[in-house]
Amino acid sequence: MIKVMKFGGTSVGSVDAMERTASIIGRDSSRKVIVVSAMSGVTNSLIASIRDRAPVDEVVAGLRSKYSSSAKVIMAPALFAEYAEALDSSLDGLQGALSARWKVPSDPVLDDTISSWGERLSSLTLAYILRSKGIDGVPLTAEKAGIVAQGSPGNGSADLDATHRNLRKNLLPLLEEGATPVLTGYYGCDDRGRPMTFGRGGSDYSGSVVAYGIDADCCEIWTDVNGFMTADPRAVPTAKCIGEMDYNEAAELAYFGAKVLHPRTVEPVRRKGIPLMVKNTFNPDARGTLIRAQKSDNGDILTSVAVKCDLSIIKVYSSEIVYQPGLISRLVGAISDAAVNSYAVSTSLSTLAMVIPTPAVDEVLKRIDSLGEQQVEKLTVKGNVSLICCVGDNMLNVPGVSAKVFSAVADIGANIEMISEGASDVALNFVVPSDKALDVVRSIHNTFIGG
Repeated sequence: MIKVMKFGGTSVGSVDAMERTASIIGRDSSRKVIVVSAMSGVTNSLIASIRDRAPVDEVVAGLRSKYSSSAKVIMAPALFAEYAEALDSSLDGLQGALSARWKVPSDPVLDDTISSWGERLSSLTLAYILRSKGIDGVPLTAEKAGIVAQGSPGNGSADLDATHRNLRKNLLPLLEEGATPVLTGYYGCDDRGRPMTFGRGGSDYSGSVVAYGIDADCCEIWTDVNGFMTADPRAVPTAKCIGEMDYNEAAELAYFGAKVLHPRTVEPVRRKGIPLMVKNTFNPDARGTLIRAQKSDNGDILTSVAVKCDLSIIKVYSSEIVYQPGLISRLVGAISDAAVNSYAVSTSLSTLAMVIPTPAVDEVLKRIDSLGEQQVEKLTVKGNVSLICCVGDNMLNVPGVSAKVFSAVADIGANIEMISEGASDVALNFVVPSDKALDVVRSIHNTFIGG
């Protein structure tokens, strides 16, 4: 059996966490590839250092201290000396990238190079910690492994076919030799060999890409929660861990609010039918959530209810807008050009309504205005709204479920501002005022799942 195990920032965020992660890896007898995130807070600090043009020596010294202090506690002196030399070599590369960046007003490629350095340091550190436990850990960057990225800096996507060719050539021989490769998450390299990140939280996606690339039998995402929940336990204390989900349910929940997985994680493993497991590094014996093409039928109508907050509805008014597909295309394109996600779109005879993140409203309005569309008669913005996402693979096939959902909403006196039904086979999404959102989640959860 070949497995990919991806560990997030909290799983490598301290001496105790790294010890625990190494123990989890060591007790698994599978042939495995490890994918790691940066230690908690490191990527944020690197991005802040770019923004603030922090002194290069201070940035490098801080990272050297953060990573080496964890390693020194765990490793024997001789191994630590070897690790410290490799760490210094890696940090020399970061120092060069930072120095080059300070010489130019902006450089998205260098920004991606710098912001990905935490993963490089985690890969190196965890590999040496595994060696201290008698496991042949081999640190590998995305460059050496051959993870190919395409798109634009800060928002890249993996070229799955090219990555598959490279990983089978570069990783499988290591597995056959009994080694445990430890790869950098979060980024790949473009056709010129330059780092390109997959967006914040993109290491989950990296794990899935690697699983696709080596034709793994399973991909495990190790994080700091037991798995997907029937609701956010902060809003619903009685929420339960979900034992099984299908790919569609997991993708919808990840996109619309559940912070268990990066939303893009599902697609690479879905393409090859590779099971995806979400496990808790801090509670490794917990069952976790198994995600696969077809789950066992437990008869539940609704699997989970999630909420996405800090949204706004932009409404564009134009006479007979529904008969002007060119105008609709240009308006939606304005949002896409601003690299903004639209979480719901609805049209009527004379209105186009779009739900977007509130921080993006000004930029979207500016881009719509720059189109100079004479047919646009009025624009309005309604803020302080949240999107409720109800997910269940049987939900839309059972008569009366939507009515029961909306009855639960009415019970707590919330207005429904916008509805998106039928766009997905497993989800019913609608928008409510933010001050009622958590009450709505609790009401729906109590109605369908119980307290």
